[in-house]
This record gives sequence, C-alpha cells and structure tokens, in this order.
Amino acid sequence: MFSGSPYGLSHWRERIAGLDEKLPLLDGRFAPYTNLDNAASTPPFLEVLEAVQRFLPYYSSVHRGTGLKSRLSTAAYDDAHDAVARFVGADPARSAVIFVKNTTEALNKLAFRYPLTPRNVVLSTVMEHHSNDLPWRGRAEMVRAKTAPDGRLDEEDVDRLIDQYGDRIALMTVSGASNVTGFVQPVHRLARKAHAIGARIVVDAAQLAAHRRIDVKPDASPEHLDYVVLSAHKMYAPFGTGVLIGRRDTFEHGPPEHRGGGTVDIVTPTEVSWAGLPDREEAGSPNVVGAVAMAVAAHTLMHIDIDSVARHEQMLTTYALEQLRPVPGITLYGETCAARTDDRVGVIPFNLHSRPHGLVAAILGYEGGIGVRSGCFCAQSYVARLLGREPPTPADWQGENPRLTRSTRPGMVRVSLGLYNTREDIDVLVTMLNRIAAGDYRGRYEPVPETGEYRPVGFEDPMPGYFSLSALESPFAAKARRGAL
Repeated sequence: MFSGSPYGLSHWRERIAGLDEKLPLLDGRFAPYTNLDNAASTPPFLEVLEAVQRFLPYYSSVHRGTGLKSRLSTAAYDDAHDAVARFVGADPARSAVIFVKNTTEALNKLAFRYPLTPRNVVLSTVMEHHSNDLPWRGRAEMVRAKTAPDGRLDEEDVDRLIDQYGDRIALMTVSGASNVTGFVQPVHRLARKAHAIGARIVVDAAQLAAHRRIDVKPDASPEHLDYVVLSAHKMYAPFGTGVLIGRRDTFEHGPPEHRGGGTVDIVTPTEVSWAGLPDREEAGSPNVVGAVAMAVAAHTLMHIDIDSVARHEQMLTTYALEQLRPVPGITLYGETCAARTDDRVGVIPFNLHSRPHGLVAAILGYEGGIGVRSGCFCAQSYVARLLGREPPTPADWQGENPRLTRSTRPGMVRVSLGLYNTREDIDVLVTMLNRIAAGDYRGRYEPVPETGEYRPVGFEDPMPGYFSLSALESPFAAKARRGAL
C-alpha cells in the first residue's frame, strides 16, 4: 500500500479519512480517488476526527461559563493555544497565539495591527500568494525581490533591495514554501538579514507546516521568526481554523480591528478597556472545535516525526519528476532535476503542450479520478514569470481581451503531495497524462463561461448521490412534513 517508503509512514496512510474511496468515472467504472491536491487542502487525520467526536458531546461556550461543559471547553481551547505554539517552537508565555479562520485572515490581522508609517517599506517577493501581498498594499511601500529563471528566490536581489532601502524596511514578509513550485525559503537566513537592518520578518507557513519542521527560535536569536501564520486545513485538520503566532507587543497596544464580545474588560458609554491577549484579538464566539482539531493535528505531526515526512515526500517528488519527464509534450516548471528535491515540498506544476490547463485538470478528474488544481493558484505574477510572459493586465484577467476568456487565461496544472501519497498515485497520474497526450480520452469537454472550468458534455454529475445538504432531513423534520406530529 505504501511501497517505496522506508520511513515507517505506511501506518499513517491508514490514518487519513476518505482514502481509497471508490468513486464513479465518466465511463461508468469506479476507481479509488487519487488526491494530488494537498496544497489546496488536506483530508483529515483520523486522530483529528476521533478527537473532535470525543469532544463534541462536551462542547459549550468558552470563558465565563460555570457549567462543567463550559469549563471543559475553555480548558481545551486554552490548551490548544499552547499546543500550536509548541508546534512551531514558540514559548506560549512570550508569544501571542491568536486563532483566526485561516492564513489569509492572519495576514490581514497582522497588516492591520503592525505599526507602519508612510516612510516604511515592506520587503516581499514575487513568489507570494496573494494573501501575503494584498494585505500590505496601501499600508506601506512594497518592494518585491525577483526570482531566478527556475523560480527560486534570488537572494542577491534581496540583498540589493536591502542595500537600496536600508532602515526604511520595517518588515520582510515571505512564504515558507511556495504553493506554486514548492520551493522552501531560507527563512532563518532571511531573518538574519532583516534583523541586521532593524526590520522584522513574517513567514507565511501555510504550505510549510505539514511538510517541514518549523522552529521560530528564541527571541534573542538573529534567526528568530517574529511572526508565523498557518492554516489547519493544510495540515490535516480542515475545521476552519488558522493561527497567527508572534510578538506580543504588536497586539498589546491599540484597539483590534474586530471589536465586540470577548475583546473587552470594561465598557462604558464613552470608554473601553480592552482585554488581554489573546482575547482582545479573538472577537466573538471562537471556533473551539477548529482549535481543538488544529492542536490534535499539530500533536499528530510531531508524533509522526515530520523529518520522516520530509524525506518521504522528497523521495516521492524525485520519483514523480523522473516519471513525468518522458510524458509527450509536457513542460515542467520550477526545479525539474530529480536529484534536487531537498529544498522543495512536493508541489509540481506543469502543462501539456497545446491543451488548456483547465482541460487537462478536468480530464484527470472526470476520467482518472485524480484530484489536481489548475490556474494561477492565487499567485498570478509568479505564474506569469514562470510561463515566460508579461503579467496580464486587469483587462486580460477580466476577460475583456477577446483572446483571453476565463478558460484560456494563462495557468498551469499543479500536483501537490501529502505524507500519505505513494508511488502508485504517481503511476496513476502518469498513465492518465500519457493518455491525454495521445488524445485517448472519452469525453467531449466544453468550458463553462462563468468559471472557465471544463466539463464533459452530457454528463450527469453523480455528486448528489454522495452528499447534498438538500437531501439531508432529520427524522423530526420528516415526520413534520408527513403530518405525523
């Protein structure tokens, strides 16, 4: 089941929910679903599901409740803060640990709260996800380091920008690992550069947390990571939670951006005394279940030994590059050398010559039972650079250019690996890509104008037979509808 992995991870494939579920293909056959879309979201650990199921009967409001369930929920929620802090090597007593919905909200919160002036510069890179770019626009002048031709960060350009802007740089913000090419950034070396000019560093660890060990290092270290943000749904706990971990002094002064229940100690008609951390930054009723799930996922990843995960995924990435390279008409982006996978997580972008990326992804899904992602992965400038073309204008993206509809916008197909993936998963992918390259697929596909996605003509989607909210009805509601109550 888990051939080719010498690192003792076979047990953990059995601990992922939903694997090997047989689902229908376009031709009427059933096949196990091959999930190669882990960079978008991961399936849950069974450990996470089991912990949530154990916790839910005792779920109640947190903080100030006097009942046993409230006290238990409060303790679990508070413990979750400490557990996630330990996952990244942070000291819970010295770091603010703030639960949010996801990494995007964490970065927006930090951008709102970070003390920036019109003179300040935020140093970033062209590799960033939009979530680590857009929140900083308008808060300060942004400069972005370039990439090398293969898509790696050009550290010489980082040094050039540091020399150019000097102490005007208040913050450096970088991805821990690229969601497009998988390149892992030298975040501790970059932290040293930032601290040398009096700046701080933010690491978007959404794509890193499930694949590599994160260590923020002690506050006094030149390589300390001042702020780290991550999402549970990319680390096997998809219950709607993310976290922002960082310097307490950033959040101890001034009002939070979301204000209301739970954020205050005292309120009068004219004055407000804000609560301490993390309460002042976690407005409203929190996602306690999500926090518990994230804490369990963090504990599980530490128990597995994430260094073994990294070695397993490097082996798979090497194997995937070796098998993908001979596919007729394929273009691989980023690092294509199978011998150089030590500085990347298992993300591989590609295109098949003359076939739209959306069409390739659709055929893989409908006829191969393979889940991938296509498009620009919320990193349009980086993808355009990798494709060797000028970044499209807003008119291009909005479909005002008649040559660029939603279905013909530039983009790629992305394969992204998790700790449970196997060589067999890669073999299934390569077999299907060879078929697509040869034109050996069953459906006739047309783009959907509203989304640009491709769908097979005349296909009746079987999704409602598997899950549909409209098909759910409680026994009480069914009796009421029949007039039996």
